[in-house]
Amino acid sequence: MLKNIKNDLGLLSHQVIKNGKNLTQKNMFAITIGSSLLLLASCSNETAINSKSSSSKVPVEDSIKTIKIVEGGTFKELKLVKIIQSKVMSPKDPLSVYEPAINSPKSITYSKDGSKFYINSLEGYTTIVFDSKSLKKLKEIRHEFNASNNALFKNNENSIYDYKFKQTKSEYNYFLGKPVESCLSHDGKYIWVTYYRRDWDPKAESPSAVAIIDTEKDEIVRVMPSGPLPKMIACSGDNKYMAVTHWGDNTVGLIDISSNNPMDFNYISHIVVDNRLSMNFGASSDRDADCGNCLRGTVFTPDNEKILIAKMGGNGIAVIDVKTKKYVGTITGSYLNLRHLVINQGYLVLSSNKFGIVQKAKLDDIFAQNFNEQNQLVYTKWETVKVGPGARTIDITEDGKYVFACVNNACKIAIIDALTMEKIAEVDAAPFPVGMALSPDSKQLITTSQGKDEVPGSGNTVMVFEVVYDKK
Repeated sequence: MLKNIKNDLGLLSHQVIKNGKNLTQKNMFAITIGSSLLLLASCSNETAINSKSSSSKVPVEDSIKTIKIVEGGTFKELKLVKIIQSKVMSPKDPLSVYEPAINSPKSITYSKDGSKFYINSLEGYTTIVFDSKSLKKLKEIRHEFNASNNALFKNNENSIYDYKFKQTKSEYNYFLGKPVESCLSHDGKYIWVTYYRRDWDPKAESPSAVAIIDTEKDEIVRVMPSGPLPKMIACSGDNKYMAVTHWGDNTVGLIDISSNNPMDFNYISHIVVDNRLSMNFGASSDRDADCGNCLRGTVFTPDNEKILIAKMGGNGIAVIDVKTKKYVGTITGSYLNLRHLVINQGYLVLSSNKFGIVQKAKLDDIFAQNFNEQNQLVYTKWETVKVGPGARTIDITEDGKYVFACVNNACKIAIIDALTMEKIAEVDAAPFPVGMALSPDSKQLITTSQGKDEVPGSGNTVMVFEVVYDKK
């Protein structure tokens, strides 16, 4: 059984914390999942990539707490219930199923009612729809555009503002889109999916696009152009605006989505954060690193007055005023190389990829400070916990009690008590976990593992966990 699971998954790790004990072996170890054992190999501990920040951390007024396993409490365990992968056609592990559409899975979004979830398969040019109860595939939404579906582009629009294509094409709207991230709008009616790039734009220097999918039919109903290399996308709580964050050139596109008709949605502002990058990259350029501020995690504040954007390659969190539609400055004082932002129960929670950190602070306390003459709002009273190398996507239970974090380089899922900001548990994940989503009822957790080119056999895996809570 152990050999079967190992061969099916190729999981990598080096340590597990369970029931208050560290279980370590020389090169491999096993963790209990139900009545079976999951055998894991060694995962990399090297420093995470995609950072131009200094190796020294920003001074903060707290200290990283010693990891302590909390006994009891509401959270009990993460129970692995399904492995969806594209590496083994006939898996011997009963938990594992083969799904060829899983190709560099990047992110997950649940439908509003939690009945379905959507996996963005970046290199497969596909968004895959699953039933969240049966875990069966319902549909594949292919991001492929040609003459047969050109009507999805309003008036055949292919660019916004002054963006120009670096390539010469007879039809710029004939392409394959690489789906990255997604979010819901209109009370769950639509799911928006950003395209990392069009398939024929190898350096992501040209305009990309965003797909709008009707979640009742699970069909694309419109494709809107975007700037280069959009990654994150966020909807305002009042459903008036959609923010498309361009990793590629330090800009944000703001879309008016107040209509119920997708064909009425339109761009109303193009916002530059610090400085806009020119689209002239050499053959050796790595656009995952050559990205300026490398704008990533994006979230509207609960009052819909501000947009907060993680500057993964910059000096903190960019702040955009929604009313004036202008960039007003940067929140500094946290750790750097910020990857993901979540607002829950009045707290801003962030992940620092390079430093392996999760931090939180009260939103009201942050904005009780003023921006200085350098357009910086310096806030240092962050609560901090170290989760391990490569802290990527985070998510929080609806009641705000627990934070879950993908720890990419350690191949772990960390569970944090949000009140004490202590890591209370961690479980192993397929190498290398990057995307994550909790179901609306916080009872199911899904992770995606893309893998890394330098680690053959890694990635191309989706893991589904049941989040088990004590009933007391």
